[in-house]
Amino acid sequence: MLTLGYKASAEQFAPNKLLDFSVLAEECGFDSVFVSDHFQPWKHTDGHAPFSLVWLGALGARTRRVVMGTSVLTPTFRYHPSIVAHAFGTLGAMFEGRVILGIGTGEGLNEVPSTGQPWPEFKERFARMREAVTLMRKLWTEDRVTFEGTYYKTEAATIYDKPKIPVPIYVAGAGAMVAKYAGRMGDGFICTSGKAETLYTETLLPNVAEGITLGAPKRAPYDRMIELKVSFDTDKERALHDTKHWAALALTPEEKMSVEDPVAMEALAEALPLERTAKRWIVSNDAEEHVEKIAWYVGLGFNHLVFHAPGPDQARFLKLYGTEILPRLRKRFG
Repeated sequence: MLTLGYKASAEQFAPNKLLDFSVLAEECGFDSVFVSDHFQPWKHTDGHAPFSLVWLGALGARTRRVVMGTSVLTPTFRYHPSIVAHAFGTLGAMFEGRVILGIGTGEGLNEVPSTGQPWPEFKERFARMREAVTLMRKLWTEDRVTFEGTYYKTEAATIYDKPKIPVPIYVAGAGAMVAKYAGRMGDGFICTSGKAETLYTETLLPNVAEGITLGAPKRAPYDRMIELKVSFDTDKERALHDTKHWAALALTPEEKMSVEDPVAMEALAEALPLERTAKRWIVSNDAEEHVEKIAWYVGLGFNHLVFHAPGPDQARFLKLYGTEILPRLRKRFG
């Protein structure tokens, strides 16, 4: 059975407008809403970066059924893991069964400007994330936690308001090592669309599956979540040009990972031709064709699809998708 979600583009819209779109997503039939946790956006001009932990509380208060979470948050630099555990403990207690913590190893754009510390190599970032997961789960399940890790410490720490069942942790990854860890220690896996087919079929999903066999039994069915970059409109040219609003996604990891300034990121993205910005997206004005392209990802094994649309008129997208695409997907896949 598919879960069909909406990606709230925090970098593109002011907090109140983004909240209105996400409430509309629930009304249009979406099952989940995921928001990125960025300290700084992909671009400086007209960029936004609301504080996701506050914003999720507002979303929970204004909705009734959608599952909500971060895609993704880095619980290792700007935040001490105990602060993340505290925040999501509160969210989980208030909106029990509706909250997911999606995490990743981070990007310099978000962590360096807010802390001033040098951006470490992947080995350290991955080690910090693993240690953070261990600490957060202790804080959700134990009282008076004294923790002595390589990077983080607590002394007789207790989170007093937390859900009866710990908040699920989904791990985002783009390589074999993190994918295997996500399967072994996570409650779900997160990745994005538009990459080479072999990345999914030979690297990510096989390593997630291997990790699941190595880990302890899961509390719930394992969720394989993918953010699908979709630009759907009745006007094909409009759908195509909308991708320019998120041109930064077409930059390679090598081009963007070390960039720490939204002004520099914006300049890199603006230099890209339309043909390149559109390659990361499923661009279509034909509902049946669109569903066929989405079905390819379902066939790989992804069961939680979170749709990210690039255009400024998100209300138009949500209504079109709720009418033309979501019913077709549910009819086909359940």
